[in-house]
Amino acid sequence: MLNRRSVLLASLAAGVAMTNRAHARAAQPATPINFDVPAHACDCHTHIHGDVEKFPFFAGRVYTPEPASPEEMAALHKALHIERVVIVTPSVYGTDNSSTLFGMKARGATARGVAVIDDKTPESALDTMHQDGFRGIRLNLATGGVNDPNVGRPRFTAAVERMRTRGWHVQLYTTLTMISAIKDLVETSPVPVVFDHFGGLDASLGLEQPGFSDLVALVKSGKAYVKISGAYRSSKLAPDYQDMVPYARALITANADRIVWGTDWPHPDSSRVEGRKPTDIAPLYQIDDGRLLNQLPVWAPDAEVRKKILVDNPARLYGF
Repeated sequence: MLNRRSVLLASLAAGVAMTNRAHARAAQPATPINFDVPAHACDCHTHIHGDVEKFPFFAGRVYTPEPASPEEMAALHKALHIERVVIVTPSVYGTDNSSTLFGMKARGATARGVAVIDDKTPESALDTMHQDGFRGIRLNLATGGVNDPNVGRPRFTAAVERMRTRGWHVQLYTTLTMISAIKDLVETSPVPVVFDHFGGLDASLGLEQPGFSDLVALVKSGKAYVKISGAYRSSKLAPDYQDMVPYARALITANADRIVWGTDWPHPDSSRVEGRKPTDIAPLYQIDDGRLLNQLPVWAPDAEVRKKILVDNPARLYGF
């Protein structure tokens, strides 16, 4: 017998719009996948925005996203032929990781999490998180406007020290300028370091833009992973973001063993918009995730390299 979840998934897969949402979104993906996605492929960057009554947002947030449920994400991944997922706690929840855990539990053993913590988070809480499937912490040095190396360096150092005995990785949402400023710290980090969304590069500035060579060097040496995700954050050339091709290929060529891929679903818009208050709903970016995934063969034409990016590297980094 079909239950409510089964009906919802079937409806989403068939392209039926959500009706219980104030800001309805088109069913995803709009474009079918045009290559063979390897078994156990992983989407390494997603978020869950649960029911606000159960998972209230952080009062100090800089934006308020639309809801994004585990059922929607599961339907998307079914269409993309993606089995595994990494769910990352977004800045809107502060250090409350319960919405992320809610999403992880919906996916069971095929999900891992990346948490946000602070110096008040006890080790016992991290022990519980590890049992639940969390494998890293995220530092946001971008959304909150943290661009001062004098702030970023000690925050990064403290995070690495906290993770040293646990073996988790430290993930950073930041800019190329900050990456250059902490390069020496990354080179000596005893735990894996992961940079979100192409390291925050600006596609319009070219391969010679300050900081990109530092990012490539860290990847080449094996000292850092990069998520080739959120291309629309670096490029304005929708829908295929063709100016991202040289960056993706440069990073993959540098070291294919240190590259992972992600959708950045449900594509939250954390930018500051004139007249929009942090408590106003920020509509999600309307991104065709099928078309987004179809860029991977353009960036990595070799099937074995794509398997590294989609399967092998996530399995190593997140412990699948």
